[in-house]
Amino acid sequence: MSFKPTLLSVVLIACTGCFAAAARGELRPGPEAVSIAPIRAPQDLRMVSIPNTTIESVRIDPDDGSCRLTAIVTHPPANDRVRVFIALPMKGWNGRFRGTGGSGWAGGSAANLGDPVHEGWAAGATDTGHVGGSGSFALAADGRLDWQAIRDNAYLGIHDMTVVGKALATAFYGTPPRHSYFMGGSTGGRQALMEAQRFPADYDGIVALFPSIHRNRYVPAQLWPQVVMREAGNFVPKAKLAAVTAAAVAACDGADGVIDGVIADPIHCAYDPEALVGTTIGGSIFTEADAKVVRAIWKGPRAQDGKFLWYGPTPGADLSVLAGTTGTPLAGKPLNEGIDWFRYFIFRDPAWDWKTLTPAAFELAWNQSVEEYGAVFGSDDPDLTGFRDHEGRVIIAHGLADQIVPPEGTIDYFREVERRMGGAKRTAEFARLFLVPGAGHGFKPTVPVPSQKTMLDAIVRWVERGQAPDRIGAEMRDAAGAVIRARPVFPYPQVAKYTGSGSTNDAANFVSTAPEW
Repeated sequence: MSFKPTLLSVVLIACTGCFAAAARGELRPGPEAVSIAPIRAPQDLRMVSIPNTTIESVRIDPDDGSCRLTAIVTHPPANDRVRVFIALPMKGWNGRFRGTGGSGWAGGSAANLGDPVHEGWAAGATDTGHVGGSGSFALAADGRLDWQAIRDNAYLGIHDMTVVGKALATAFYGTPPRHSYFMGGSTGGRQALMEAQRFPADYDGIVALFPSIHRNRYVPAQLWPQVVMREAGNFVPKAKLAAVTAAAVAACDGADGVIDGVIADPIHCAYDPEALVGTTIGGSIFTEADAKVVRAIWKGPRAQDGKFLWYGPTPGADLSVLAGTTGTPLAGKPLNEGIDWFRYFIFRDPAWDWKTLTPAAFELAWNQSVEEYGAVFGSDDPDLTGFRDHEGRVIIAHGLADQIVPPEGTIDYFREVERRMGGAKRTAEFARLFLVPGAGHGFKPTVPVPSQKTMLDAIVRWVERGQAPDRIGAEMRDAAGAVIRARPVFPYPQVAKYTGSGSTNDAANFVSTAPEW
């Protein structure tokens, strides 16, 4: 197959026009079931010209037969290198592009592309400019902040991946993607919302799962439980933390009309661990000092004068994640993500010891974090006018037992969106929030949770058929994969309530109702 640079140039110029038309809402969805074959050989893609981009490699994946490309994107005059991974089906392309995100400090991975390309998607991932899951990329060799690397990780890398992925798909198939979608969780959820806020024409549909909104707040807050325990001289063992969580669930279960080991509304759960004082747990007595520590962790970071800084884990969330301990005698074990934030972003000292963090020092560092990194990492801009006007649609989902990213932060953000975008009714035309009772970070199916396929199908139906999701199905399965419990999850602020008849494991026996808060 011969390659004609002039023809390819025409294709890319046409692509630019198509994207502009899509942004104006002039393009209409084509048939949902399509199967598009390439019009070029994979190696021809080396010749594609994309500004500040070098095609590093082109190969055929031996497992799925897809065309896999690696590209390097730079941002002159900076000396950065954002690596982008693109997968293009050799047959059966569904006409869509799907962006994928990362977790923690990792921007993303080529390993994310297997499932999308198997399902017929052209798909992209990126390392956002650095390799690995450490926050050390924030510091340059001279010990100063590397602001280009920070921007690449915060938002530019995902946009780069999107531009490159769409251009390569257009060149390969001879037509631009008719629709583009992004789905990610945690850091990927933050990246999803960054796209809607900063690059509203990049995607038609976005799914942000348990998003790490307010990264400049929730990441330093990871160390708050450790500061509390160290200041109290009382590192609480995992058995006691688990007992407190179980007691809180038992006390606050049933708000949805059924006792199922899940707190439907943990934000308003008023359980006090005082009830456990004097009981024996894991071979030791639960003390008033233990109860005081748990209260402070649930309450969340506070200033020296008691002023609210941020949220803590909700009752029902696994406290041992942020309040981790290890060794004999017990010592604190913070999450590395939080330690990296203080080491590389706040104190700029790779050797910084978290044990030096007093409540007073925490407050000062917190204020610095909020002021210095809100603009680049916050992802909390409620003005989604550009995304709405692009006819974009976004689904946000967060677990109410998230042990790492407090759901109240996401609720706060969504309320701000509603205020900025004309109220709840107008916002619901393009953005909806789903809160999943009992679900922790990552949506592990220990309770009924929506699957990624469920979420992806919902956003595709909304974008391409105009069917806004009035509920999302959540399922819990046994080891053999059989559904043992199903529940509906309704758009915020609606909640699910048992009708009072039929199996409590059947989603059909739950209805939407107004919440009590």
